[in-house]
Amino acid sequence: MTDTTKKPEELLKLDYTPPKKGWMETPVDFKKGTYCYSAPQKHQGYLGLPYPRQWQPFDKDWKLPENWKQIILDGMSDRLNKYRSFRLYMDICVRCGACADKCHFFIGTGDPKNMPVLRAELLRSVYRKYFTLGGKLFGKFGGARELTEDVLKEWFYYFYQCTECRRCSVFCPYGIDTCEITMMARDLLSLVGCNVGWVVEPVSNCFRTGNHLGVPPHAFKDTMDFALGEIEDLTGVKVEASVNRKGAELLFITPSADYFASPHWYTFLGYLMLFHEIGLDYTWSAYASEGGNFGLFHSAEMMKRLNAKMYAEAKRLGVKWILGGECGHMWRVVHQYMNTINGPADFLEEPVSPITGTKFENAKATKMVHICEFTADLIKNNKLKLDPSRNDHWKLTFHDSCNPARAMGILEEPRYIIKNVCNNFYEMPDNTIKEYTFCCGSGAGLGSDENIEMRLRGGLPRANAVKYVKEKHGVNLLTCICAIDRAVFPTLLQYWVPGVEVSGLHELVGNALVMKGQKERTTDMRGTPLKQKES
Repeated sequence: MTDTTKKPEELLKLDYTPPKKGWMETPVDFKKGTYCYSAPQKHQGYLGLPYPRQWQPFDKDWKLPENWKQIILDGMSDRLNKYRSFRLYMDICVRCGACADKCHFFIGTGDPKNMPVLRAELLRSVYRKYFTLGGKLFGKFGGARELTEDVLKEWFYYFYQCTECRRCSVFCPYGIDTCEITMMARDLLSLVGCNVGWVVEPVSNCFRTGNHLGVPPHAFKDTMDFALGEIEDLTGVKVEASVNRKGAELLFITPSADYFASPHWYTFLGYLMLFHEIGLDYTWSAYASEGGNFGLFHSAEMMKRLNAKMYAEAKRLGVKWILGGECGHMWRVVHQYMNTINGPADFLEEPVSPITGTKFENAKATKMVHICEFTADLIKNNKLKLDPSRNDHWKLTFHDSCNPARAMGILEEPRYIIKNVCNNFYEMPDNTIKEYTFCCGSGAGLGSDENIEMRLRGGLPRANAVKYVKEKHGVNLLTCICAIDRAVFPTLLQYWVPGVEVSGLHELVGNALVMKGQKERTTDMRGTPLKQKES
């Protein structure tokens, strides 16, 4: 599905007038196109999730276990004791509203329950009722309410209308991370079998085959061989890459979409060309063939289980450290959670570039370096020959993907690379980039077709910023460093800003890279003719 039955002008008819009734008296309404379907029973069963069953959010009966309420309350009690941040975020919000208009879903829907402060109240109100003295004594007057089936359904609807982008946290004067609240709510919902397919199925595939797409090892190797052949046809250079090779210096891990989907494929080719040109001693793994971590969108335990496989493969293959590709949620997990959930990777070495000698001290604990840090370092040390004119057919802007930007601080490295491989780069407005970047509207497991209207509404603020630079500068390409962004932006831009394509950053690096022994290149990796240089 690439569009919605509603025209853009219909989705733009937004009403920000609050409902006449209070939010506790306003029932949830599962509108078609604004929610995700439940997870298939077989995938829940494969993962050992509790109470796997066939049901859908639009059903009147969700087939909840008989003691579902006690399960939720026991789970909340456990997590309040286990995670100090959870209790802190439940207690310290003063409902100032600084976050209210910062959420792309509130901007795109006008629904007050999509204000981060009110979305959190959906959970906080139950916390007050059962875990605070004021809530027990004063009930509704103390901001507390009973946990009912309607409340549970409301949780499901709205906590799966949060992409965990954390833009709201940038503006919170108390530093409340609403993403963490969303993660807790989803974890509690999972205790009674309420999961969505777009999260659980990729996680299940990752356990079964090592990647979200369910690509088996032999198919991964076949895909690699096909890519190498395509590079030789394009450049005349025979490129080689190893899979599951023990003793390589580095293990490279990237999102599975990079070797399966478009436009990700061209970023995949760019990686292969770059590593060949610098003579990097590295290997891929057919068993940890996924950098993404959909566990982040489910629970801390699931996040931990998926993150472990990358380090298990690094240990099995005997590499020194790990280099990671263009991904979003992989990097939030590694950068912010790795040491806590899996522990320091003491069996690996502190990363040092074998090409430039640069020590990546920020990766001292995780032993994992972001590809943008790595490539920017190569360029700074004059290790690459680049011809930026090969990207002159693009007028591009850069989207700061939420997790690398806000969670990791990868802000300047991509821009440094872009300015060395392209001549036509234009920034979107300052209040929509870097730490203030707007989300794609389809992350955190919300990128399903049945959720298309909510995706388009949530992506409206980002699309508006792209539209601005298209109209002002003629921008025709949006570049980003996240596989989910590359997957969902084509649909979003086709709907709101037709005529703007999407790419990964290392596609542009591959286009500009002048390889030793190459033949004259007349097209980019997509087959688009290059602009003729003036004589």
